[in-house]
Amino acid sequence: MKIYPAFLSFLFITIFISPSVSDHCNAQDKKVLLKIKKALGNPYLLASWDPKTDCCDWYCLECHPNTHRVVSLTLFSDDRLTGQIPPEVGDLPYLETLLFRHLPNLNGTIQPAIAKLKNLKTLRLSWTNLSGPVPNFLSQLKNLTYLDLSFNNLSGSIPSSISTLPNLEALHLDRNKLTGTIPESFGMFPSKNLYLFILSHNKLSGTIPASLANMDFNTIDLSRNLLEGDPSVLFGPNKTTFEIDLSRNMFQFDLSKVQFPKSLARLDLNHNKITGSIPAGLTDLELQFMNVSYNRLCGQIPVGGRLQSFDYSTYFHNRCLCGAPLDTC
Repeated sequence: MKIYPAFLSFLFITIFISPSVSDHCNAQDKKVLLKIKKALGNPYLLASWDPKTDCCDWYCLECHPNTHRVVSLTLFSDDRLTGQIPPEVGDLPYLETLLFRHLPNLNGTIQPAIAKLKNLKTLRLSWTNLSGPVPNFLSQLKNLTYLDLSFNNLSGSIPSSISTLPNLEALHLDRNKLTGTIPESFGMFPSKNLYLFILSHNKLSGTIPASLANMDFNTIDLSRNLLEGDPSVLFGPNKTTFEIDLSRNMFQFDLSKVQFPKSLARLDLNHNKITGSIPAGLTDLELQFMNVSYNRLCGQIPVGGRLQSFDYSTYFHNRCLCGAPLDTC
């Protein structure tokens, strides 16, 4: 059989060259990753992290298609993973996404070495046993667009420095033990694209900063805190807000004086001290959900829109509301 030179060249490349070029992983990144695995107790979740294989093929990782540097580290859903966030995570300089999620035995504080990750865009440390404060050093992550520290045991006050993040689009600090007030600086975020503002299920107190009138969030959830006063600055006819949840606080204001965004589809104000009547302007909205129960509202429920499509539980336990779906006035 005649063997052509071109075939011999292909055979040579396949046998002798391919094995070396198949390992795209950066050597330094691989070294750091193996240290992270060891620091976490070599969990089963990272069983694919074999030093003899290409780290770009490892589970929970993603490499850049051109540079082959590690850009994403996502560890999630493993009850057997224990320990603290390894400081070595700060030695992955091209990391854009860092996620530790649904890891109930991950403890300690938020690792200071994370501040070294200048390319980080997404930081999600949620559903863990992390404790301590929300650290000031997060303000150094100028490329951050998504910050999620929800469902942890974080305590202390919210640092005002978070408002200096120029590209932030989503802020989740809910389901912690945070105290103190909402920083006044939160009405001065440089980014006009901050669409998720979630601080619910904490122990925040005080009033809503007047500066928040400057912000146009898509979703606001401040429920289940100890907040008081008048939150009317969160509303307004020129805003594009889709959902507002202020339930289970101590807010006290006249609902009839509030002007609502035409975009509002979900409104939850239950368990506050809200007075006045339900404004007729709500009949103009395409509401998908509403709850104003357990307040001090009076007067007839306006007829029209979707206000009569909700059942009595939307309105009950108020001072003197009446009209469908409640009893007639």
